[in-house]
Parts: sequence; structure tokens; C-alpha cells
Amino acid sequence: MLRNANAVATIAVKNLDAAKNFYEGVLSLERVPVEERVLTYRSGDSRILVYESEYAGTNKATAVTWAVGDDIEQVVAALNEKGVKFEHYDFPDGTRQGDIHIMGKTKAAWLKDPDGNILALVNGQS
Repeated sequence: MLRNANAVATIAVKNLDAAKNFYEGVLSLERVPVEERVLTYRSGDSRILVYESEYAGTNKATAVTWAVGDDIEQVVAALNEKGVKFEHYDFPDGTRQGDIHIMGKTKAAWLKDPDGNILALVNGQS
């Protein structure tokens, strides 16, 4: 039923202006003009919808994952230069080199937006 329909990642934030500064200024996402009460971004062939909600930042799991392939080290370094602080987690079968977690062939890094929404970067396919 939905296998051929596009999905949109949807992220709740407390303040659209702060979210705009982060998603456009820090993550360099391209905004797609849709309507004033939400922010919609193009990311590859996907879309990310950012909207205001009193429940912003309450999700304790990853909200969006970007498959950045072999560029993960460069992406993490570029975000570090923009002041992004990465999350560090303890995985029983993994190691960490700087901000990048390594679990077998998988490399991943996690960061948060201004509202605490968890965002991930991985070297694999999404």
C-alpha cells in the first residue's frame, strides 16, 4: 500500500527561528518554500518537515539518519568546525574514534538539534 509513496521525516521543535538557524546554517539543508507555519527541507531525494510543538525534544530515539557513505569523517569534521557537539554512547561491541562510533563495518555519529532531537550520520545505506 505505501511501498511506492515517499516518506517525510518529521521533527518537532520549540522555536522555528532557532530550528531554521540550525538546519540551514549548521546542517546546510536547502529549504523548500511550502507554508509559513512549518519548515520543509530537501535532503537528497528526501524531505524533512520541521514544525513547532509543545512536545519538541521529548523523543529519546534517533529522529533522522543521513547515510553519508565514506564521507562520514569529513562530515563530522565540518560539523565540528561549526561548533556541533556529538553524542557519545557506550556500545558493548563497538569502539569510538573521536566522535565516530565503529561497530564492525558500520561507522556512526550522533548529534542533537537545539531542541534535543537526536540526529544520526552513518556510513551505510539508509
